[in-house]
Amino acid sequence: MLKRSHRLNPWFRPLVLAVASALITSLPVKAAERIFFTFAPVHVSIRTASIERFANEGVVDANLRFYFDLLGTTTEQRVELRQALNKRLDIDPIQLSRFFNTSMGERILARIGSLVTIQGGRNGVKAIRGAMISAALDPEGLTAINFLRKLPTDMQIQGQLVLEAVQATKIIVDATQEFIVRMAKLSAQEAATQTPADFAKLIDPRKPGPYGVQPKLRWQLEDKSRNRNFYVDIYQPQRQRAGKTPVIVFSHGLASRPEDFATVGEHLASYGYLVIMPQHPGSDFQQAQALLSGLSREVFYQNEFLDRPKDVSYVLDELERRNQREFSGRLDLSSVGIIGHSFGGTTALLVAGAEIDWQNLKRECGPGNYPNTSLFLQCQALDLPQDKYAFRDERITSVFTLNPVTSALFGREGLAKVKIPVVLLAGSFDPAAPAVLEQMRTFPWLSSADKYLVLSDGQAHVDFSQLDAGISDLLGSMGELTLPSPDLLNTYRDGLLVPFFEVYLSQNSEFKPFIESYSSYAQHLSQGQEFKIYLISGKSSQALVDEIQQFRASRGLR
Repeated sequence: MLKRSHRLNPWFRPLVLAVASALITSLPVKAAERIFFTFAPVHVSIRTASIERFANEGVVDANLRFYFDLLGTTTEQRVELRQALNKRLDIDPIQLSRFFNTSMGERILARIGSLVTIQGGRNGVKAIRGAMISAALDPEGLTAINFLRKLPTDMQIQGQLVLEAVQATKIIVDATQEFIVRMAKLSAQEAATQTPADFAKLIDPRKPGPYGVQPKLRWQLEDKSRNRNFYVDIYQPQRQRAGKTPVIVFSHGLASRPEDFATVGEHLASYGYLVIMPQHPGSDFQQAQALLSGLSREVFYQNEFLDRPKDVSYVLDELERRNQREFSGRLDLSSVGIIGHSFGGTTALLVAGAEIDWQNLKRECGPGNYPNTSLFLQCQALDLPQDKYAFRDERITSVFTLNPVTSALFGREGLAKVKIPVVLLAGSFDPAAPAVLEQMRTFPWLSSADKYLVLSDGQAHVDFSQLDAGISDLLGSMGELTLPSPDLLNTYRDGLLVPFFEVYLSQNSEFKPFIESYSSYAQHLSQGQEFKIYLISGKSSQALVDEIQQFRASRGLR
């Protein structure tokens, strides 16, 4: 039996403590004399002086003890809660204000404000936003206690809803730990049915390919029909492979950029591919910088759900226009692969045939208790005209996605429209697109005859080595948290990418042994490693559904 609690708990604990500390301080009052808690039909209140004394001295008076007893808190939990109350978050108050004034920020605050309300039950979104910004501006900084002091009025915590949210978070933590074990079992079962190849005697797809890599090329493009200007980075092999040159498009994630994935482009180019990576203005790194500097009022623009897939098709049109003149007609644009990370994974699936299911999106974005962070992105699509959009580009014939966000936007019916070969890669430490709520849940919905689900143990959505110092410091404060090396995760990614596209895009029979023994190959890639990858194909799709149903039944979930 695999044991992961020592690694998973430190990762998710800050989320649980954030909710718990908001429970207790999230919204106390003008000078905060009392915080009111509703556990229908019971109404209780806690003196803020009791909370502050607990935070400063660790003293639990009779007033606070009643609340702790009600929740059944342990000594360890009280120590953690006290630390959470005093934990300072070094956040630029101006940037915090800008974020919470975006439509995405307002959605997040509205969710919190439904749990912590103004007395009488009115959403406390404005009070929460003002207190957070005011505390961040204060020399003491943004701590839960300081936040309590800054709230402009007595607040009421909807105790039952908060407890349900905390319980839902715990279920996600438990499910994540459980499904590392269950994916390991399903992967091993599938591997046992395969004739294992002697991978030591085959080419190692993790190593650079035989064709070399040219210096990166950058084009500036303008789609006049949309008044959209963007650049593309292009990676090409130094020497051409026999026949036509296969093409792969890479779509980056939210607040990212093509150059963040240069290693992917270089690796695939060394195997003879032309890899083209479009910038998606309006949802890229430049857009994030514009928000932080006050030049924009949005994290990303809702129209990006429509413009991103159009960017992909426009890029392919541009390659067709330039193919004869600049590439001597070598490019094979009749069958193109696509890779997408996060929001880019959503983009990739749109051009692969997935369709927006508006009814499902409305249901998923309604009141709920499951802390699926990716919904804050997906639910932004509700601000679009709810038409029937079709972005399928028939030139796209295979798709490899990394941490895609899809569950609400597409739902079962929308994802069932994807019928080409597809990989969904999930990370067990992913707080932005939780694997059990996104990729594992949605994998069975794909109609592709050739589909694969990969769980990368320890993968956390992004390469933390590239993050800014603030997030790096936050991670450093989690002393128990251990993450796999980015280099290891990159070898897993590259080792899976090359065989997938060699078989499904280039029809290279030399790589068929990898795909025919894909689950065994995943075992081979991670042998001897603490953090492993587990891979199943569509053959195990129903078994995964059964595992999900068993878990839900064990937790009394419908």
